[in-house]
Amino acid sequence: MDHAAVLALYDREMREGARPESSDARIEKAGGVVRHVGGDGGWSGVLWSDLDAAGADAAIAEQIAYFGGLGHEFEWKLYGHDRPADLGQRLTAAGFAPDPQETLMIGETGDQLVDVAPPEGVRIVAVTDRAGVELMVEANEKAFGRDGSWLRDLLLARLASDPDELVALVALAGDVPVSSARMELVAGTGFAGLWGGGTVEGWRGRGLYRALIAHRARIAAERGYRYLQVDASDQSRPILERLGFAALSTTTPYVHTRKPSIVRASRG
Repeated sequence: MDHAAVLALYDREMREGARPESSDARIEKAGGVVRHVGGDGGWSGVLWSDLDAAGADAAIAEQIAYFGGLGHEFEWKLYGHDRPADLGQRLTAAGFAPDPQETLMIGETGDQLVDVAPPEGVRIVAVTDRAGVELMVEANEKAFGRDGSWLRDLLLARLASDPDELVALVALAGDVPVSSARMELVAGTGFAGLWGGGTVEGWRGRGLYRALIAHRARIAAERGYRYLQVDASDQSRPILERLGFAALSTTTPYVHTRKPSIVRASRG
């Protein structure tokens, strides 16, 4: 893999050329930034920027004013290779707070087409209706220890509006959900995004994470996607590196919240 070429392709297709996440959201290009404006209750943020030191502070102020006028909390999704080099410091000075940094990792779909079965007694099933969504939410809540209402809302909306661009999976031990994951298929690009992989304690370390990656890779390959993309936590990065994924950059959400009482739902 040519790391520099793939990173440039990712920037061009997934950030500068981003698509809205839902039918009531929109993408706007304003000066040196590309922003995602969420619909009712949806995610809003800056996805890409092409700024220099002279204009960065003004561009930041413009985005704060714009989203503030809409009444939206928003993120500035900063990547480690974005410029100017001190953009993160400028965002902090403007009132943004950084979430934990993650690593942008890319793997080739073909490298993940391996015959990996889930543990004995566990099956991986596609989530296509409300009952499946509830199972997936239950697995997510047990795995991450947080409320899964945001995931329920996301899945139900996406399954209703654009089911062909979402792959949602839940792993069941009998009828009990023990792991889940999803994949975003971005039409017109070479990238499929892997999101939300989480396994319930007691089932970790038994190959479910790997099985869910291989399962999604097969679907992505069948639909013509060459690359798999993950925003990896420190816990996931070593596993993905062993599977052949390459670390191409870092990504940090800088959050601007209008009211301290707002609780933000993660996109992970």
